[in-house]
Amino acid sequence: MPFFSFTATESEAGHRLDTVIVAHLPTLSRSRASRLIRAGHITVNGLIKKPGYLTRPGDVVRSEIPSPERITCRPEAIPLSILYEDRDVIVLNKPPGLVVHPGAGHKSRTLVNALLFHCPDLEGIGGGIRPGIVHRLDKDTSGALVVAKNDMAHESLSHQFKKRQVQKRYLALVYGNMKTSAGVIDLPIGRHPTDRKKMSTESRRSRSTKTRWKIKEAFFGVTLLEIDLKTGRTHQVRVHCAAMGHPVVGDATYGRKRGWKDFPSRQTQKVVGTVRRQMLHAWQLTFLHPRTEQSMSFESPVAKDMASVLNALRTIR
Repeated sequence: MPFFSFTATESEAGHRLDTVIVAHLPTLSRSRASRLIRAGHITVNGLIKKPGYLTRPGDVVRSEIPSPERITCRPEAIPLSILYEDRDVIVLNKPPGLVVHPGAGHKSRTLVNALLFHCPDLEGIGGGIRPGIVHRLDKDTSGALVVAKNDMAHESLSHQFKKRQVQKRYLALVYGNMKTSAGVIDLPIGRHPTDRKKMSTESRRSRSTKTRWKIKEAFFGVTLLEIDLKTGRTHQVRVHCAAMGHPVVGDATYGRKRGWKDFPSRQTQKVVGTVRRQMLHAWQLTFLHPRTEQSMSFESPVAKDMASVLNALRTIR
């Protein structure tokens, strides 16, 4: 188990234990630090504390971070659409319907299963059931996703995501027509007050979240938005679009169940009524290569079902 130890300084006095630990270990997320503290892997003066414990000068913080748990999911020969690959990273165009990592109800046929088949040495990178995974896309969201192939790449990419150095741009087909050509949604996001599977802008414990958008293409009753994420919260695009009154077309969680019936145009009703998943695509991804530190940008082709919907909407006059 990797070991670390440090003594809290005067400047760190009064700060939460989990934030102090993250300051000493930048590659460790605050949520991961909190889990390690609660599990007893991190102690203060030999005692187990809570993540919110306020440190004092001279506190000796020690930890034995557990080694990554062995992966239990098996490699599966699932086709991958690869945009780029070298010895450090692999950039994929994730299809809609593919779950990123195993979980409840999805023990196989995930992206991780496919990656373990394509990259046998991936096991152990990042730990647990998420080897090499540094960010994720929802099951029914398509598009660009980068995976780390070794520890060095995993640490670098995780740090870049944490420091908001990775640029992510999405395409979202939303209900309605916008009143302006561009805008910013600046609303905090946290867990829904009553539904733990959902996120909300009215959470009791939320985090600052900002989304920039501009019109890429306008149709009769729906709009294709180009969205630039300044933060990276769970369901951010879907929650923010719904919050401004323009939910993503096909979003059964945050959108309108039968919203397509509201369109005055029978043609638009017919096209949008065929949608079976949220029309959200991770279009562009830019990050620094972990080894060369050169900027790398990728553009992911829109999935066939979304492209078909867009092409059909272009014919409506």
